[in-house]
Amino acid sequence: MTTATTTTASPASPVSETTAPASPEAEIATARERIDALDAEIIALVRERMAVSATVQEARIAGGGRRVHLSREMEILTRFRTELGGHGTTLAMTLLELSRGRV
Repeated sequence: MTTATTTTASPASPVSETTAPASPEAEIATARERIDALDAEIIALVRERMAVSATVQEARIAGGGRRVHLSREMEILTRFRTELGGHGTTLAMTLLELSRGRV
């Protein structure tokens, strides 16, 4: 006597149809497209950050203050270093430099 068993997929372990794995070239191309899209978003955000920083600088100068607020810059440097390590400090410095002197 032969007993047949059937396997059903549970939500924790879905059964997928057999598909050929993507070639390394296709994976690289897909990843590069995503990197390019992320770079475009980063550039747009940096430009937005520069504009907001200019608004802050204008308001500070109009109120008789200095264009640059060093303690605020130190907060930014610390945040980036904490989140990204030593290279985060470099990135933060670059962002700060891009945002200075636009007024």
